[in-house]
Amino acid sequence: MLKSKSFRAGIHPPSSKITAGKPIERAKIPPFATILLLQHAGSPCKPLVKEGDEVKTGQKIGDSNSFVSAPVHSSISGVVREISTQQSPMGREVQGIIIESDGRDEWVRMNGIAPETASRVELLGRIREAGIVGLGGGYPTHAKLSPREGKKIEALILNGAECESYVTADHRTMLEHNEKIIKGMKIIMKVLDAEKGFIGIEDNKMDAIKKMREAVEREGDKRIEVISLKTKYPQGEAGILVKAVLDREKPSGGHFYDIGVIVQNVSTAKAIYDAIYEGIPLIERVVTVTGDVKEPKNLLVRIGTPFRDLIEECGGFRGEVGKILKGGLMGGIAQWKEDVPTIKGTNCILVLGSEKSRLPEERMCIRCGRCVEVCPIGLIPTILGKLAFERRFEECQDYNILDCIGCGSCTYVCPSKIPIVQLIKYGKEEIRREAG
Repeated sequence: MLKSKSFRAGIHPPSSKITAGKPIERAKIPPFATILLLQHAGSPCKPLVKEGDEVKTGQKIGDSNSFVSAPVHSSISGVVREISTQQSPMGREVQGIIIESDGRDEWVRMNGIAPETASRVELLGRIREAGIVGLGGGYPTHAKLSPREGKKIEALILNGAECESYVTADHRTMLEHNEKIIKGMKIIMKVLDAEKGFIGIEDNKMDAIKKMREAVEREGDKRIEVISLKTKYPQGEAGILVKAVLDREKPSGGHFYDIGVIVQNVSTAKAIYDAIYEGIPLIERVVTVTGDVKEPKNLLVRIGTPFRDLIEECGGFRGEVGKILKGGLMGGIAQWKEDVPTIKGTNCILVLGSEKSRLPEERMCIRCGRCVEVCPIGLIPTILGKLAFERRFEECQDYNILDCIGCGSCTYVCPSKIPIVQLIKYGKEEIRREAG
């Protein structure tokens, strides 16, 4: 086997993939689902229903006229009980539609499309109508697959790295739905007119590498290659993945289409298959529920299901709870209550006990340079953190703060326990706010 590809720097946090061997189980349909009208980058949707309306599973209930947006659909059949401001697991308040299940799960589906004969415009239209967004990053997929005029996309990379600790949603999807991923990938390649396709998977998932290579061989498409990647964090970040697979770098402040590449998540490719072949909008996704729960699982979850319901489906908490994260150990977002709804970008619910959640005591920087050594972008995190803390935002830009990918490797290795990545994120937010 060829040597696994990699990138400079990076770290090796504990893998903790305790659900890697757990097949995907279908979660229970929730009694109530809260469908947030902003589950993606770009503009929020406006409701297409009102309180008291009856809706069916798969029915479009929110949309926007903005190009960078994606419609939302009801994930259950029932009655709209409330349209109000709700807490998002992304840490903001957004408008949401609360639906009470009628227990029947009656569906509305679109007709399937034959991708071989469909036009690019028809395929993009279906991807948008199905509400598909990146299941890794949340950017509306139809917009991402529409590069600026004159930009030729030579290669598509599917991201199957899943380098985050604890998370196994993509891993299980590759094992159980590999043929659908490949067919979805071919649809994306047709839309982009891409000449080559790569699927990058870390080498701690050799079973997934084997399954995906077998699926490519069965499909008989010589344009597609499965790439083994060295297990290292943050291998799954788009820019790092492009560097490892193609040795290309996105220009500072630029876009991936400037270097002829588009990156999509493997689960997004599977969702595209569902939308094109089966006429199913994005109303469910695989979520890893793990950490300090009694029975960690990979669950196929209806969008809008409360975190609390999924934790209960995994036997409830194990011991005293310290923190609940949306996402993995490194990049997860802490939640302040258990009943926030799952959204399209929820790949993991990680429960940490009180001992694991205790914040370490912060000390003075000892100028050891470890944060510089591990930064995969080649920044100087310690200086960026200091400048952001002192609100010297113009100088932050001199040190390329906006190029930071927010992986948190600097904070992870800091012996003084300085929250460097949080300071850098604060600086970036302030710079963007001031820019309007």
